[in-house]
Amino acid sequence: MTAPATARPWLPGGVPDGTATRLFCFPHAGASAVVYRDWAAAAGAGLAVLPVQLPGRAERGRETPYDDVETLVDAALDGLGDALTGDYAFFGHSVGALTAYLLTRRLVERGATPPRHLFVSGRAAPQLPDTRPPLRALPDQQLAAELHALGGLPDVLRREPSILAMFLPLMRADLAVNETYRHVPGEPLPVPLTVFGGDRDPRADEDELAAWLELGTDATLFTYPGGHFYLEQRVPELLRVIHRRLAR
Repeated sequence: MTAPATARPWLPGGVPDGTATRLFCFPHAGASAVVYRDWAAAAGAGLAVLPVQLPGRAERGRETPYDDVETLVDAALDGLGDALTGDYAFFGHSVGALTAYLLTRRLVERGATPPRHLFVSGRAAPQLPDTRPPLRALPDQQLAAELHALGGLPDVLRREPSILAMFLPLMRADLAVNETYRHVPGEPLPVPLTVFGGDRDPRADEDELAAWLELGTDATLFTYPGGHFYLEQRVPELLRVIHRRLAR
């Protein structure tokens, strides 16, 4: 039996019973939990995908999105609560990778049970300086063009100014979470780490992805053909790697 979604705003699909490893999945900037719908359907035996719903989107659309990653992490820890116990792992793409990493780090610092594996995707390692021009303060049309070039803005939003105007404040908040983060050095996480990325990602090249490997244990990098949203065409492959890495 699944817990009612209304009881856990951060987990709209609830928390399943059973012995499967729970994989908490954190979305990219501007996205909702629905981006992991295909993952949940294709997870296979022994793995339960739990898409995380952040404030400011879908059924939480009336809530103010966070624009600071430390505040977001604190709220996520409170909101996910006792779901972060037992056999579980984290996956995050783009800004979701930063969120998953910092949640793991905070749990380790508190002496709580950390995830047994951390999977990150599509973001430069957080200890590296961010040399790219920030996106969050660009004028609307310029920001929309940049997002479209990355593959992260559907054509329908560009064609409908009223819808775009409602979407961009959420995107700017998520971009601020990513772009205002300042890394504080610390010990490598005592957690196995797997890094995924696209080999033509303009936001995370292979060297920037490989730098993640110094932040965890038993760390491995997998790259696939594609850009920032390479994973949209690679769900079965990523899930096979996740199953294999969790079985170690």
